[in-house]
Amino acid sequence: MSSVEADDLADLANHNDDWRDRVLSDPDLILDDRDLMRALIAANDRQMGGNIVDMRGIAMERLENRLDRLEDTHRAVIAAAYENLAGTNQIHRAILALLDQAEFTGFLKTLATDVAATLRVDRVRLVLESADATSTSAPHVQKLEDVLTVVAPGFVSDYVTGGRAVPHRQVTLRQVGDGSEAIFGADAAWIKSEALMQLDLGEGRLPALLVMGSDDPHQFRPSQGTDLLTFFAGVFERQMKRWLG
Repeated sequence: MSSVEADDLADLANHNDDWRDRVLSDPDLILDDRDLMRALIAANDRQMGGNIVDMRGIAMERLENRLDRLEDTHRAVIAAAYENLAGTNQIHRAILALLDQAEFTGFLKTLATDVAATLRVDRVRLVLESADATSTSAPHVQKLEDVLTVVAPGFVSDYVTGGRAVPHRQVTLRQVGDGSEAIFGADAAWIKSEALMQLDLGEGRLPALLVMGSDDPHQFRPSQGTDLLTFFAGVFERQMKRWLG
């Protein structure tokens, strides 16, 4: 054996001793390395032979699969929590924009501007029933055509339920159906999903509806939670009563 080969063997032995000492002093170096543990278990299985069932290895594999599923669930829960927090912040900013208005006209116009931008929707419309409106004609309020729609009595209930006997819900999320042009206009066929918030403006007043529309058919879906929009509708309803009172 040459002197070079002897030196290489000596260096390898020293390296192995150093690695052994490190592992003995800190076993987590191996235990925390999933790939290394798999390699060690596979080597152990090969030594045991193919005819021996390694119950410990099977149990570890099942535990690893369960851990992977738990980690996926954990990430999904965290993502949902962040999404809910972001949605809450958006609702709060939209409400503050409404509360900042000192005039009723500005209060309504804010729906189509700041509120729509904050909530990332394409249209926001306030639908008011009026005894002066019919199914074919309705009065228009100057300077508010972009946000206010006046309809005949009974329109709100018919539009939300589609004329069907369904349980009353303050907030309804769905894809846009028939009759939406009465709210969004004939040029808004690109609106694909909507959030409908029914409003009670007080005794002696006809029902009203706050509608948010989006060009994304999946932005508002029946399977989504409605807590934040219910809160927003409640604040808007109370502000409307104050202005009208």
